Amino acid sequence: MNKTKTFSMRFSELDFDKIKAKADTSKMDITGYITSASLNKKIVVIDGLDEMIKTLKGIGRNLNQLTTLCNMGKIQCLELSALKKDFGSVFDYLYNLTDRR
Repeated sequence: MNKTKTFSMRFSELDFDKIKAKADTSKMDITGYITSASLNKKIVVIDGLDEMIKTLKGIGRNLNQLTTLCNMGKIQCLELSALKKDFGSVFDYLYNLTDRR
């Protein structure tokens, strides 16, 4: 979204520090945090989610490599389609929690 409007605000030192701390905890900048809070948007903080998504991406790459090797006939493998479907569902659920669409 293109931001074209500017709005200046004044805060007490204590209020500013609290808002900044909440924005930092939410991994947002102050503008984004205040906008989300003001518009009653849901602010979700899930510690460790980035590392979990990184790990899931690695597992997904391994699944894709195994599937490719199976399709090429280089290895003999079990049916992986149900596992891949379940993995995709878990990844989608976690990814959607972060609202990174």
